[in-house]
Amino acid sequence: MPYRSSPVVEFEGRQWLLRRNCALTPLQFAGWFASIAAAVAIMAGVLAAFGAWLVLPFAAAQFVVLVIAFLAYARHAGDYERVLVTPQRILVERCSGGKLAQEEVGPQWARIEYESGRRGAIRLVAGRKEVAIGSDLPEESRESLARELRASLAGRCG
Repeated sequence: MPYRSSPVVEFEGRQWLLRRNCALTPLQFAGWFASIAAAVAIMAGVLAAFGAWLVLPFAAAQFVVLVIAFLAYARHAGDYERVLVTPQRILVERCSGGKLAQEEVGPQWARIEYESGRRGAIRLVAGRKEVAIGSDLPEESRESLARELRASLAGRCG
């Protein structure tokens, strides 16, 4: 099936896409996984050939743990947050482990709260609704994002 590009949706607003910094691409991670599994299998096979049969169950347990780690990594490799600010709405879209969640608030009632510090969170507050943003970002990036969000809200609403 040939690739089809979808039409670009134009909007009046600002958008931020926040992704995790994965050290390895999925293909690199699969190669790493295969090399570790092969090394464990070869060592276990050699030791079993010399009579150390008890090594095989431990090698199998190690392989199971590696599979679980691989699945956990693969499940969250594509996680992201998208923040869209337009004159009509603020949309926070969060994809975590393949589950998509969206929060929407009106910009005229919204404010950005940020407490600097190691785990300070950016919070979008509108009335009783509160949405945390950028929890995976380093502190410097969170500070910058909070300033940009405040400036964007000030420019759109006031």
